[in-house]
Amino acid sequence: MNILMRYPLLIVGGLIVLCVVMLALLAPWLAPYEPTHVDVRSILLPPSATHWCGTDTLGRDVFSRMLYGARVSLSVGLVAVGISMALGIILGAIAGFYGGRIDAMLMRATDMMLCFPTFFLILAVIAFLEPSIWNIMIVIGLTSWMGVARLVRAEFLSLNQREYVLAARALGASPLRIMWAYMLPGAMGPVLVSAVLGVAGAVLLESGLSFLGLGVQPPDPSWGNILTDGKDNIQVAWWLSFYPGMAILITVLGYNLLGEGLRDVFDPRLE
Repeated sequence: MNILMRYPLLIVGGLIVLCVVMLALLAPWLAPYEPTHVDVRSILLPPSATHWCGTDTLGRDVFSRMLYGARVSLSVGLVAVGISMALGIILGAIAGFYGGRIDAMLMRATDMMLCFPTFFLILAVIAFLEPSIWNIMIVIGLTSWMGVARLVRAEFLSLNQREYVLAARALGASPLRIMWAYMLPGAMGPVLVSAVLGVAGAVLLESGLSFLGLGVQPPDPSWGNILTDGKDNIQVAWWLSFYPGMAILITVLGYNLLGEGLRDVFDPRLE
């Protein structure tokens, strides 16, 4: 109860994320129908006891497609953030540890990447690639590392003159050991917060790309391509827009609350 009172955002966000993850993992057992099963006798049926979230333009069960779409969105978020975290940590650590020309060169490259709007940069890259879930993961990861790199660099610059780092240098520890064994653990708090918030951003990016037809391709389900069906049938099938839109909203809200809660845990001064 004390933890709940001190970190309500952490608890609420964690519960939302846990529920979404569990629904995604248990999709094969919870889904009442196959997500790609077409039933021409059940086209655009409203929500009912048979189809909890209605059906789409091909008679497919929207609830089943939503469950499997959660797996796609969360997979893209986790893998893309993993790639961006790895790149950002490596480049930021090198820049912050060595400083000087290396720092200046890496930060100018980071600034150049930040000049391009991320979404349009992703659109430009994906336009030349075959639309697939793996391409989306890789492209989002390779275009989202800049904030992490700047964050890690700032943390390493502040840690460079700490006593335990200076002691490790005096004892002859290698630069690689100093960076990964001594400095990185001290910088992981803000990095973890950035990673959690990054998952929310990646889920939004994937949904936007699938909505535009550049992400997950039909008949595979995704919250974004379900929304596309809803856009085309907004007058007669409100459920095709409402349910995936709410799923995206709740998921992103959960990750944002979890990230804010973790920020309060790692830096109590922000409370």
